[in-house]
Amino acid sequence: MNKYEVLKNIFGYDSFRDGQESLIDAILNGRDVLGIMPTGAGKSLCYQVPALVMEGITIVVSPLISLMKDQVHALNEAGVHAAYINSSLTEGQISKALEYASRGQYKIIYVAPERLDTYGFVSFARQADISQVTVDEAHCISQWGQDFRPGYLHILDFVNKLGKRPVVSAFTATATEKVKEDILNSLKLQDPKVMVTGFDRDNLYFGVETVKRKSDFVFDYVMKHRQESGIIYCATRKNVDQLYLSLLKQGVQVLRYHAGLSNEERRQNQEDFIYDRGNVIVATNAFGMGIDKSNVRYVIHYNMPQSLENYYQEAGRAGRDGESAECILLYSGQDVMINRFLIENKEDNPELDPVQIMSVRQKDEERLRLMVNYCTTHDCLRKYILDYFGDENECRCDNCSNCKAEFEYEDVTEEAVAIVSCAMELRGRYGATTLAGILAGSKAAKLKNMGAMSFKSYGKLENMSEGGIREIINEMILEGVLKTTQDKYALVSPTEEAVPILVGEKSFSLKRIAKKKEEPAFAAMRPVKSKSKAGEILLNSKGDELFEKLRLLRKEIATAEKVPPYIVFSDKTLKDMCVKLPQDKQSMLTVSGVGDNKYDRYGQQFMDIIKEFTAGEPVSTVLD
Repeated sequence: MNKYEVLKNIFGYDSFRDGQESLIDAILNGRDVLGIMPTGAGKSLCYQVPALVMEGITIVVSPLISLMKDQVHALNEAGVHAAYINSSLTEGQISKALEYASRGQYKIIYVAPERLDTYGFVSFARQADISQVTVDEAHCISQWGQDFRPGYLHILDFVNKLGKRPVVSAFTATATEKVKEDILNSLKLQDPKVMVTGFDRDNLYFGVETVKRKSDFVFDYVMKHRQESGIIYCATRKNVDQLYLSLLKQGVQVLRYHAGLSNEERRQNQEDFIYDRGNVIVATNAFGMGIDKSNVRYVIHYNMPQSLENYYQEAGRAGRDGESAECILLYSGQDVMINRFLIENKEDNPELDPVQIMSVRQKDEERLRLMVNYCTTHDCLRKYILDYFGDENECRCDNCSNCKAEFEYEDVTEEAVAIVSCAMELRGRYGATTLAGILAGSKAAKLKNMGAMSFKSYGKLENMSEGGIREIINEMILEGVLKTTQDKYALVSPTEEAVPILVGEKSFSLKRIAKKKEEPAFAAMRPVKSKSKAGEILLNSKGDELFEKLRLLRKEIATAEKVPPYIVFSDKTLKDMCVKLPQDKQSMLTVSGVGDNKYDRYGQQFMDIIKEFTAGEPVSTVLD
């Protein structure tokens, strides 16, 4: 089969997405590739299609067992023989899998990076016809990446041990310029085709909310979305347990996941979530990487993550099917303290020397600072994220909490002058908390010990709270009037932008959210039909009714076959059925995501439901 036949007959798609065909062609022409594509953009097809077109075996290096299982499940459902090799198998099972692979029974083999060093796997690979080595989640190879895995550093050694060098392809969703260069250099990609299709996920709504009682916010949100799947991330196990018990007491059927639970409880809870036996899971960031569940409709961060890389990867687990989804971060100042504690107590990588360890810590602090800026900026949140990854974009997305908010401005020039004067008096030796305490006239022991009462700036803003002063300081940092050092101390000093304010040539205003255009802040903010995103399928009430019937059938099939429902068909495929109302094989094969194998297995059952529901009515009565 050629690439188009594989795309249609195996995977059920009529055309390639942005960037896919270019990468596939490069691989088929024997050229190394690096694909940086957002979650949900179809990275896996970029190496799976060539794997099925080329002679020989494709080895996919993948970081997590759950990711491998998901991918192999999906391939087997599509009629492709694939296998995985990792620590979840016995040595006997691994030997059997390699024996089958040697006979040509598997076209694609997923393997953990640590397995590449083993004698048995190297012996197999040297004798086999390896046409491609794919590095999935390639950011794990970079010490500057958020999920560095030392095992990834041995991939190049493995490739060099093979008798004939195969094509090497690498893929990731999140990579700064530094991480991209690390991937290229560490893998020694030869004349690579580098494709960056952009980082934007326009089906995702981004929101930052500052609320007094986060648990109340979460409960209200979950109840408004009780039929939808969602992930709630917490920074610590303690927070996971507290929120889990709070939701459980209020009658929410909730699951939890963190490293403090037994292996069996983690496994069961993850499985229940994937198989739609539980809609909501509260978890630490130990959960989610490699979970290819396509119908997650929201991701809530109960605490602020340590970096935008972490946040965008975790938030990106929503809406993988391309349908609308929401990513909401609940911010508080306490989150900064928690993350700084976690950074300071993080175990150092034993493979790094002291200079490298110090560099990594400084980078962690810089990432945290930029994460805080994301939570406090009044500019477009999507623009902030895309700017971080070096992706040029428009200034306003109209699909984030800042773009949907109304703002008011308060002149705080007098207060700004006092803050600049204080920073100058302290000569950049203290952070924002100390500045705020001095200006507010705090009698804290720390300030007394440093003799703050004798400073000219002491008590200059005594009619304000320290929190109010901090708010202005944060705004001045965001606007470039003040700067902070890029370490855990974040010492504050003025910039050149402060001079016009200090001498009275320029005013300074504090920008505050006055009123949200949509109330309450946590209401579902699905794009209205007139502004639906490209590729998003919108149904009327009758279409929604049919969708629920198809979802029920999907769940029954998935339960019987012991696979996750989205492996049978994605939500997007079911919605496309509601639009096209296929009555025969030819029309069913026009549905996105329905290939020959899936039609043979499930097509007639879904068409029977559609025929019964429509009873001969025209398409226009179901399609909005």
